[in-house]
Amino acid sequence: MIDADEVRRRTERVQHRIADAGGDIAHIGIVAVTKGFDSSAIEAAARAGLSMIGENYAQELHGKWSELGTATKTAVEVHFIGRLQSNKVRQLARVVDVWQSVDRMRLVSEIARHDPGASIFVQVDVSGSDTQGGCPPDEASSLVAAARREGLDVAGCMAIGPQSSPPEIEKAFGELARFADRHQLEHRCMGMSTDLEAAVRAGSTMVRIGTALFGNRPPRSASVQGA
Repeated sequence: MIDADEVRRRTERVQHRIADAGGDIAHIGIVAVTKGFDSSAIEAAARAGLSMIGENYAQELHGKWSELGTATKTAVEVHFIGRLQSNKVRQLARVVDVWQSVDRMRLVSEIARHDPGASIFVQVDVSGSDTQGGCPPDEASSLVAAARREGLDVAGCMAIGPQSSPPEIEKAFGELARFADRHQLEHRCMGMSTDLEAAVRAGSTMVRIGTALFGNRPPRSASVQGA
């Protein structure tokens, strides 16, 4: 069971880190990454005043969502932040509020079909890692244009930072910030528990925080592997 008071204290520490990096905590949102934890993490996040939660796995999200009461469901906005299989879009459409990991046209088409007018973030690969997902930078502009033609609300862009030194991470995040500026995207979701300072310095408007709020994640059960 995740304790809401502890999450609230940890949230304040994250906000201090954002401020110390030169960010305005009133304008940088925190997505509480509840993946890997049970539904009590979502409840604790809501009680701690965190209005956005991030999930990665379709099956896991559905299981937790069914356990939550109406008050918690209405208090949080669900961001899907993991690599998304296009055949999972239909079952997630009634739960997900923001699709953050849109990195290919097939996903755009499926979201437009099952969740017309949905809010999406285009995920851009700024690290060159095949395992993290993301649209190649030279294809990202075309993906934004295609999503807009499909009637989707391209509300922002997202990236996972490289496993590198802080200056290199900040340089990669700066690339995403410039992409957002060129395409008039409101949100730049970049930065996690380990690299949020570099992200804030590069212009992040939204950070995805899991470990710093909830501690280390328990091992995933075999039943949700690949979900």
